[in-house]
Parts: sequence; structure tokens; C-alpha cells
Amino acid sequence: MTSETSAARRPRPPDRPERPNRPAGSARSMELDGVRAVAAGGVLVFHVAMATGWALQPGLVSAMLARGEIGVPLFFALSGLLLYRPWAIATLRRHHGPTPAPYLSRRAIRILPAYWIVLVCALVLWSRPYLDDLGTWLQLGLLIQNYDPAPWWDGSGPQGLAQMWSLSVEVAFYLALPLIARGLNLVARGGTDIHSRARRLLVGVAATGAVSYVWTLAVFYPSYRGYLYLYPPRCLTYFAVGMALAVVLAWARLAPNGPAGRFRRLVNRSWTYCWAAAAACYLLASTPLTGPRLVPFDGVVTALAELLIYTAFTAFLLTPVALLPDRATPLGRVLGNPVMSYLGRISYGVFLWQFAALFIWYDLTGQQTWTGRFWFNLVGVAACTLPLAVASYHLVEQPARRLYRFVGLRH
Repeated sequence: MTSETSAARRPRPPDRPERPNRPAGSARSMELDGVRAVAAGGVLVFHVAMATGWALQPGLVSAMLARGEIGVPLFFALSGLLLYRPWAIATLRRHHGPTPAPYLSRRAIRILPAYWIVLVCALVLWSRPYLDDLGTWLQLGLLIQNYDPAPWWDGSGPQGLAQMWSLSVEVAFYLALPLIARGLNLVARGGTDIHSRARRLLVGVAATGAVSYVWTLAVFYPSYRGYLYLYPPRCLTYFAVGMALAVVLAWARLAPNGPAGRFRRLVNRSWTYCWAAAAACYLLASTPLTGPRLVPFDGVVTALAELLIYTAFTAFLLTPVALLPDRATPLGRVLGNPVMSYLGRISYGVFLWQFAALFIWYDLTGQQTWTGRFWFNLVGVAACTLPLAVASYHLVEQPARRLYRFVGLRH
């Protein structure tokens, strides 16, 4: 019996109640769902601020609205944390990791059915001339549109689908993760104990994240190639944040009195400082240091600065949540309340439908892009997005997962 299991069975004092919403080793927690809600809300605010033109106005508030896109790196880090954690635990225990085929099947069921519905709606509503173009259906349906350097659409995607560039990056990470995990396992294999294996894993994860900075240099040298900006290697630094936290969390649970356990307790005591640092990073990201607000980067320095600052923000915000103790805390109550948790569960639908909702709202209200009042449009777009996200979650995402489990049980 492990020390963690023994501790879980000991009675707790009245002021430290057991938290029924966070079972040890759970792949999902209400608090992390709360982080998803924060990330989804930030991205929605960013898109409305851009559509109304508010994010392009002078002043600090407008600059902060323009950096709501920082929610995307937060999504990537959450994926790194939750998806790599089983492999991290297996490596530290010297066990076999997850089998790739079931893992990839679960990922496909999780994202593709709801996405394909949005894809059909967007093409029918705003891109009818391309409905008979098989290449368009294949590119967008398989989420490989990021790799076309000269697409027929402007920006990062057709109307109603511009945000899907990040989903394409997510899918690439899903596909690459078993290979990345295998490579990290080989790096850690030489460790003689759990501590040396964990340290080797962290070094390997850091090297994985460093690829983003090398890739950014490749965007600008020997000549600028902006299309490389949407390729997955640029975002590995964000996934690496979550992967590193997965290693630390597994290390702390398997060896609670070791360095990771002490680090976890330190973070639990000082989470307010971590979030203050995250706020400072967000303010820094809202300065010209990270480049223009809408057009591509004006140089390699601002591109690298954005990577560094966004990565630091993600790490400071997510670390205290990922390493929460198995007891009630003020931070847990803020992020893990039922409302935030539910918003986090429907956040994928919020992500999928927000551009469609934005264009529908603008059509209904007779507005033109780059115009309108920010708060009026934010409320309106949110009011259109949330019902679509709720319907997506209950009518598509949940039934698809139940069907997958049913078919799996029968086989």
C-alpha cells in the first residue's frame, strides 16, 4: 500500500474536508475544468474585441483585450498535462504506457464529430462556392489546413472556421504524443531510481519545448516564411509546460517526501504569488514587446518575446492548479465551483461555435466587421455561443463518448 493511499484513508480534521470532486489520479478535475472556462472566455473576449475594433484602439485596456488569445496556449498546456500524465506515471514506475490505438481513438471521438458539424455549417453558410471542392473538404475535415501555404481563404481559415488553426495544432500533438512519450521514456530509462528518472524526464520535456524557439528562428531565417507560424513545432513550448507539470505531479504522488513533493507544498503555500506573476506576464504581453496586435510579428525579437512571455504566463497560472492538494482550498473553490466546472466542460463547444455565433450575431444586428460596441456585442455573441456549446456537449460530444465506451465494452 502506498503512502498516498494510506494518507487518503486516515481521518481528516474538520477544517480540511475530503474533496469528493477530485479523486487521486483522476484524469480530470473540476479545478482544471475551471481553467478551461477561463481560457475559453479569454479567447471569446479576444475575438469579439477584434471584431469590434476595440482591441486595436490605443490604451492599456484595449491592449489587454488584444492579448486574450493567450487562452490558446493555456489550452495547449492543459492538453500536455492531461494527456501526457499516464505516460509520465508509467515511465516513473517503469511500466508500459498507454496503447496508442485506443488513445488515438478516444481523441478522435472527442473532437471530430462536433467539429465536423461546425465545418458543414460554416461551409454551407459562408463558403458555398467550395462545397463541391474535394480538396477543401479533405483539408478542413482532416484538420491539415495549416500546411497549405497558399489557401483560397484569407487569414488562418475560412469564415466561421478561423480559430480551427489551433485545433489543427492540437491534432498534430495528439498524433505525435505517443512518439514523443517513447523518446522521453528512452531518455529516462537510464535512471536508477524514481528521482533520477523524473529529472531526466524534465530535461527531455525542456528540450521538447525548446524546439519552439529554434522553429521561430526558422520562420525568419534565411527569409521570412509566415506560413510556418501555424505549424505545430512553434507551439511545443506550451504543451511542454503541461507535460512538465504531469511529471512533477506524478513524481510528487509517487514520492511525496521527495523534491517534487516539497515543491508541490511550496506552490500550495504561495499560489497567490504565482498568480501575481501570471498577471505581471499578461501585462507585459500587452506591451509592444510582443509585437503588433493584429498583423504578423514585426521581427524575430517580438516573436521570441511572445513565446517566452506566453509560456511564463501559462506556467504561473496553471502550476498552482495542477498541483492542488487533495483537500479544499480557496483556489480550488474559485475554479472548482459547479458553474466554472460546467463552463469548462462545454468549453470545446464554445471554442467551436464562437466564430459562427459572431457572424450570425453581426448579420442579425446589421453590423459591419471592425465596428460596434464591445460590451453589447460580447453579451450578444456569448448569448449565441453558449446555447450552441450546450447543445454540442449534450447532443454530440457526450453521446459520441458513450457510444465509444459501449462499442469498446462489447469488444
